[in-house]
Amino acid sequence: MRPRPPVKGRGIFTGTWLIILGLTATLAALVFPVWSYADRSGTGVSVLADESVPTRFGPLSALDRDFVTKVRLAGLWEAPAGLQAEEKGTTPAVRTAGQHLVEGHTFLDRRVRDVADRLGLALPNQPNDQQRQWLAELNSARGVDFDREFANILRLAHGRVFTVVAQVRATTQNSLVRTLADDANRTVLDHMKVLEATGYVDFGALARNMAATSTPPVTASPAPPGPAADPGPAVPVSPSAPGGYGLPPAASSPPPSTRP
Repeated sequence: MRPRPPVKGRGIFTGTWLIILGLTATLAALVFPVWSYADRSGTGVSVLADESVPTRFGPLSALDRDFVTKVRLAGLWEAPAGLQAEEKGTTPAVRTAGQHLVEGHTFLDRRVRDVADRLGLALPNQPNDQQRQWLAELNSARGVDFDREFANILRLAHGRVFTVVAQVRATTQNSLVRTLADDANRTVLDHMKVLEATGYVDFGALARNMAATSTPPVTASPAPPGPAADPGPAVPVSPSAPGGYGLPPAASSPPPSTRP
């Protein structure tokens, strides 16, 4: 039997469908990562919107409220830790780091209380369990052991909060929270630098600790209930050391803080 001649147009038809299938597969590959990311728990835009409340300064998210709470909590234990360093530090660099902590958190505490008052947020008056444990460790340490523990505990705590500040600054839609994040960013960076200038920070241990612990999840900070009572300034646990201290040598220390 003579073979049947090929049907005209069949090759063109098959090639067209192959092109269409290829384009469909490419589109699916592009869309899937976007869909899968948006669908992850805690990262979707809908989740952020569901947890936000309107204010006259812009939407206030759960992350925003958690950040305001964390700024207040930081001052409740880091200012007392700074006072201990001013009194117990064995080197000028450690005492200077303590002075920066006291001054920085005195400033931030005023700022966060003002922001919380304008947003109707309640603030804590006591450090959390982890922060009280750190203070207890510093209370019992003496001499060079205190210097070393102070530098490493405080540098670890500031490194953890630094990433939170960056996330809030990058995502917040609230103008008050945005400016508070700016102030917190400058303060935390200054504190990290003066702590590193003590010469006691163990960067290897710091990197391992940071890698072993992820950023704490957003806590269940409540939405604004309305006007909230001012919790009052943080109360130091001990008096400040008299007089001022010079900065460490210029080659190993950041410039002095210019904040009020």
